[in-house]
Amino acid sequence: MPGRMKTALQRLRARIGWNSVGTVIGIAVFAIAVTTLVRMLHNVDTGRIATAILATPAQALIAAGVCVAASYVTLTFYDWFALRTIGRSDVPYRAAAIGAFTSYAIGHNIGATVFTANFIRYRMYAAYGLTARDIAKMAFVTGLTFWLGNVFVLGTGISYRPEAASAIDQMPAWINRTIAIAMLVTIAGYVVWIAKRPRIIGRNGWSVTLPSAKLTLVQIGIGVLDLGFSGLAMYALIPAEAAVDFIGVLVSFVAAVLLGFVSHAPGGLGVFDAAMLLALPQIETEKLIASLVLFRLMYYIVPFTLALAILGVRELRLYLKPPGTRSG
Repeated sequence: MPGRMKTALQRLRARIGWNSVGTVIGIAVFAIAVTTLVRMLHNVDTGRIATAILATPAQALIAAGVCVAASYVTLTFYDWFALRTIGRSDVPYRAAAIGAFTSYAIGHNIGATVFTANFIRYRMYAAYGLTARDIAKMAFVTGLTFWLGNVFVLGTGISYRPEAASAIDQMPAWINRTIAIAMLVTIAGYVVWIAKRPRIIGRNGWSVTLPSAKLTLVQIGIGVLDLGFSGLAMYALIPAEAAVDFIGVLVSFVAAVLLGFVSHAPGGLGVFDAAMLLALPQIETEKLIASLVLFRLMYYIVPFTLALAILGVRELRLYLKPPGTRSG
């Protein structure tokens, strides 16, 4: 009986898989966030939200716009770095910039970014002969860059301001600080591990040589710049009279972004917003919602529209090419 039970458990584990576990976690995070958001918005005055949006200073909008643009420029380095890591340095930066912008801008808005962004990435890089395996390798490297940057920023920020995380997870500040220090120790351990000798991930024809310790620091830098610029955009849109500093907003912002990413909701819709409202209770709800609406417009809607236009023009040009020259 024990042997049969063990076999049954192994089969169940194989059938469920990590993807299913991730899906369940994502649905749970989304459900909890939406429930929280509905409760928090119960008595919100939509008229005051509109007034707060219209009252946002022009200089704040310009500063936020510049930071959003800088963040998207930084996103292009995700693909550029990944292409060189997998040995495709022949792909120019211009192509990497267009591929990264369209894939991330569209993937962020549609949701399930891991799948949608990589499908678009495949279309964009097909002209350079990249295969589905190459795109999978790129996805691994860009994902590694994303998580290294996020863990480093969160670890550093929460170590300094643990109470900012406590507003979201409701855990004592000392526990959050302990977790944050563990994050930083993990990154340090990873850098030491890859510094000893080249590390290769994968097998059966699919493998990626992990970036060296020096290049890992570059990865972390890319992630930090991306989060820093997008966090600055959010901070610029928050009312000037709000009693919050940049570090507190950045910690709240990164945690909210990660929760939205885990939920797989398009643009983290509902999840990101609920987390920000929980994290920054000292800001008047209507004014914070106004800031979130403006941020969504700048960071999601405008780039999404531009990316769709770029992708549409590209696909139209491919369609109008002679049949024998449509290489992607």
